[in-house]
Amino acid sequence: MATPTVLELLWGTDRRPTRGPKPTLTRSAIVAAAVELADTEGLAALSMQRLADRLGYTKMSLYRHLPGKAELTALMVEEAMNGLPVLDTSGPEPWRSGLRSWALLTFERYRRHPWVMELLAGARPMGPNELGWTESALAAVADIELTGPERLDTLVVLNGHVRSLAQQVVGPGATEEEFTGAMAAALELAGGRFPQLTAAISEPAAPTGHHARTPQRDAALEFGTERILDGIAALLAERGARATDA
Repeated sequence: MATPTVLELLWGTDRRPTRGPKPTLTRSAIVAAAVELADTEGLAALSMQRLADRLGYTKMSLYRHLPGKAELTALMVEEAMNGLPVLDTSGPEPWRSGLRSWALLTFERYRRHPWVMELLAGARPMGPNELGWTESALAAVADIELTGPERLDTLVVLNGHVRSLAQQVVGPGATEEEFTGAMAAALELAGGRFPQLTAAISEPAAPTGHHARTPQRDAALEFGTERILDGIAALLAERGARATDA
């Protein structure tokens, strides 16, 4: 019997008949335990042997359900992205509020499962949960004057901003305040060598284009997101003006 491919596992098309009693160890239980291990100890701590020990089975027992670690990590990404985002498309510009909420929800998902960012690079098989997040964002911009490639590029740029900030404040409890606080502590020892950096950190933050900064929010995330959305809005306005003049 051929080994199931990653795509077959991600999309649930590996429907192979089984005989005998229902196994006590399941593929979903293995993936759930792997996600929990990666959440608490990081991706570097994950191995098939470590996972088998955690579950109370032999390593060979895991291989009866999954061909190897590559298939396991693909399923872990799919599990981490379970639960499609519900976007807020209210207001005068539904596309803008939709992309804004998509960015914030993506950021929170990265912070909940920071190891996911290590697994998203490059061309690789994708499952319905991961593609569903992209589909939800594309639906928010479906009715504005962007081509298909431009809509995808918009998501690439927005996700790049979100991901870069999530990598700086890793962990579900981390905040931008903690990140800047660590930098401020270092500056106290710098003896005034970095006056511009000291001034920038010391100055109170101004409200973003959407709402004022609060201790629970990440101002850099919101500031950058709004500036990206400003750029899309400017492009749409320019195209609208050209259409009017034509």
